[in-house]
Amino acid sequence: MNMNYTAEELAFRDEVRAFLDEKLPADIAAKVKGFRRLSKEDHQRWQKILSEQGWYATHWPEEYGGVKWTPVQKHIWDEESCRYGVPRSIPFGVNMVAPVIIKFGNEEQKQKYLPRILSGEDWWCQGYSEPGAGSDLASLKTRAVRDGDHYIVNGQKTWTTLGQHANMIFCLVRTNTEVKNQEGISFLLMDMDTPGITVRPIITLEGEHEVNEVFFEDVKVPVENLVGEEDKGWTYAKYLLTYERTGLAGIGMSKAALSHLKELASRRLKNGRPLIEDPSFSQRIAKVEIDLTAAAISNLRIIASVEGGGVPGAESSMLKVKGTEIRQAINDLARRAIGPYALPFLEEELDMDYEGDFLSDENAAPLSAQYFNNRKLSIFGGSNEIQKNIVSKMILGL
Repeated sequence: MNMNYTAEELAFRDEVRAFLDEKLPADIAAKVKGFRRLSKEDHQRWQKILSEQGWYATHWPEEYGGVKWTPVQKHIWDEESCRYGVPRSIPFGVNMVAPVIIKFGNEEQKQKYLPRILSGEDWWCQGYSEPGAGSDLASLKTRAVRDGDHYIVNGQKTWTTLGQHANMIFCLVRTNTEVKNQEGISFLLMDMDTPGITVRPIITLEGEHEVNEVFFEDVKVPVENLVGEEDKGWTYAKYLLTYERTGLAGIGMSKAALSHLKELASRRLKNGRPLIEDPSFSQRIAKVEIDLTAAAISNLRIIASVEGGGVPGAESSMLKVKGTEIRQAINDLARRAIGPYALPFLEEELDMDYEGDFLSDENAAPLSAQYFNNRKLSIFGGSNEIQKNIVSKMILGL
């Protein structure tokens, strides 16, 4: 594998940098780099800019409004985006349900939903996990019973990220109880305004309303909203998860966070000297940087392996495990750099327009909140323990 960019790839990187220099709103970049809260309007404003550039749907075929980028170009875009402070795209529409619709949906579904995802008219959320079906997703209980031209859906989903903003949800539902768990699941698209759907907030440890519970009580969903075949949804769910898990590695985000950590440790003092000069702390930074370099090379190897098309298989599980561990390690070091100031903070300090006095260091609130929030990284998208089982079975043959 050639680790150096070609002349064409370097030119593309220059194009990306010029675009971000000109088009990325300074207030949004400041929020991202300062780990402050982003509003729904912030995300929609940036999506509109990307869509106008034609750079929003980088995983889609051109015929549906995507952009024909090579895997290396996508990698360059991710790296530069994180370095500049670009908001992470909300993945549920453009990077999750859209690839499923493109591959398994019918033409009517493609014509209806894909343009609305591109335009931002639809905000999607994900209905996978349930109170009794997280890592063991195939044990889900939400039922969909066929009644003429509709399914009647009853059940509950949980940890539904940004469901309070969504007008659409894609759900795994049980349509057959007489077969193995994986063989009785279907993939449904639902309008969140349908009667019988209730969204209740879950407030996370750092005080954020990021996730929700979603309840379904006799919800009528048109049969035409079934993707692919009935009872074949597990196949579509696994296809979607390969996209999700690869993205969760967050190599570009880790590189940006590591740079911020080094800058922070250069300003913090220990015994009158910069913390980054402390042998114990600098050794911790060196270890995570070595791990990140190795993960970045692995990511490039996987990119090279899919250059001709397709999606990664068990390699996405490997990246998910190591990538999330690295992100958590960087969060932990940033928290340690803040020291005792990491403990107390006001929730309002997470807002960019906060004008009050900070309880401690102005970096404390966002870094503490990020540390708490990112404990989830090794759990969601399939827990790291489950991913290790996948790697041991599919790669190591154990």
